[in-house]
Amino acid sequence: MKLLNQKYSIALSILLLSFLFSFCAKDDVSDNSGDPSNLVIEVLSIDLISYNTVLQATAMNTVQYQLFVGSSSSPADMNVTGLFEYTFEGEGIYNIEIKAYGSSGRYIKSQKIITISSDEDPNPVPIDSGFFSAEQYEGYTRVWEDEFFGSSINTASWNFDIGNGCPNICGWGNNELEYYRTENAWVSDGLLTIEARKEYYMNYNYTSAKLHSKNKKSFKYGRVDIRALMPVGKGMWPALWMLGNNISTAGWPQCGEIDIMEMIGGDNLENTIYGTNHWYNGEHASHGSSKALTYGTYATAYHVFSMLWDEYSIKFLVDDQIYHETSITNADMSEFHQEFYFIFNVAVGGNWPGYPNETTIFPQKMRVDYVRVFQKD
Repeated sequence: MKLLNQKYSIALSILLLSFLFSFCAKDDVSDNSGDPSNLVIEVLSIDLISYNTVLQATAMNTVQYQLFVGSSSSPADMNVTGLFEYTFEGEGIYNIEIKAYGSSGRYIKSQKIITISSDEDPNPVPIDSGFFSAEQYEGYTRVWEDEFFGSSINTASWNFDIGNGCPNICGWGNNELEYYRTENAWVSDGLLTIEARKEYYMNYNYTSAKLHSKNKKSFKYGRVDIRALMPVGKGMWPALWMLGNNISTAGWPQCGEIDIMEMIGGDNLENTIYGTNHWYNGEHASHGSSKALTYGTYATAYHVFSMLWDEYSIKFLVDDQIYHETSITNADMSEFHQEFYFIFNVAVGGNWPGYPNETTIFPQKMRVDYVRVFQKD
């Protein structure tokens, strides 16, 4: 009887140990289905005037993001989207950390160094590099110019277009991606700079600037010289062009368009520019050509983009060399016998240039040294 009880005791002990082992084994199996993973931090924009910086953090299985700046143990901000705006005190090098929390309560973290410096161009193109046009031409008088001296854009000559063209012509009729702002253009060191940025603003992912002289400076016939340096990169679309003053009543293309210079960036295309006329002859009509450099690009030195315009034709020039001419004597080309105003802009993306990709570096700038208008004596 004693031996039987010992057998039962041993069996009971084995059963108890087996149960305990089973319980511990189940407890050791971790459930990480609610853990975050693959945290990535991207700097969308840095405003060198206000020092406002926009960051985007993305991670899988994340229910909350927290932003830490410097050595602070308290988050500077937290949200569920991972989109952060933070204004730093000034130029400098800053360390930021973002934690991504999962539903499990556990988190992953990643750090990034933010450098804020106004020295954006470590190897800037000198303003005296490239071609200069003549100060005067025989038989012509200079009737207007903007040499972009001083520290501000001359509001007696220039207006700004704001937005993306909505609601009337969203994407400016070309499926462009940028939102135009006044903050993206400025005058300093004798240059007008128009800067395209990758930044989230007003529900758009890119910003740029578009200046025009409508109702301030317009001209009929003459010679135009514009000395400028182009940006680079896929999706960049800088343009120096003109539209007829009557666009508000006639519409486009009935108002006429003169593209003194257009360029599309990326794919090694920065060595080619285009000059084109657009008008209406029962439908949209255009006539233009291109000019490719034999060496270098329009982004590695300044060039002068010119137009010679009289009652007979419009000629397009680069560095004082004619590369295209359009006759405007036909009766259906009356658009080109009225006053036109200037437009300077850098578009981001569109039907013609395509869209930025992983090779496109932002910000990108078009710099204009001067614009001069001459008319026959």
